[in-house]
Amino acid sequence: MGLIDTLLGHASDKNLEKISEDFAPLLAPGETLQRAFGLVRDLIVFTDRRLIFVNKQGVTGSKIEYLSVPYRSIVMFSIETAGHFDLEAELRIWVSGQAAPLSRSLGRDAGAQEIVALLASRA
Repeated sequence: MGLIDTLLGHASDKNLEKISEDFAPLLAPGETLQRAFGLVRDLIVFTDRRLIFVNKQGVTGSKIEYLSVPYRSIVMFSIETAGHFDLEAELRIWVSGQAAPLSRSLGRDAGAQEIVALLASRA
């Protein structure tokens, strides 16, 4: 997936070597990055222990929210794929102790199946 997919908001694979330096301070000793998907400015990062949602806020993207979800706390997840007139797929993850699911728009199916397959392999 290339630049066009990223600009359209489709989830695309990110090079782990490029983001590893940014994530080094956030990782526990021995924790490793497994896979990352980019959504324009935001990221969904899979480590060997948890899922990290990165939400860059503001015009410059200098304010960043990191939401860490340990795999053991994921109760269930769903994907709603884009239809003929829909522009994006919707990922929902239910976390233990929270009534409402975490929701992320993934773009038009790009990367959606891969993200769900990774979540399923962690369950």
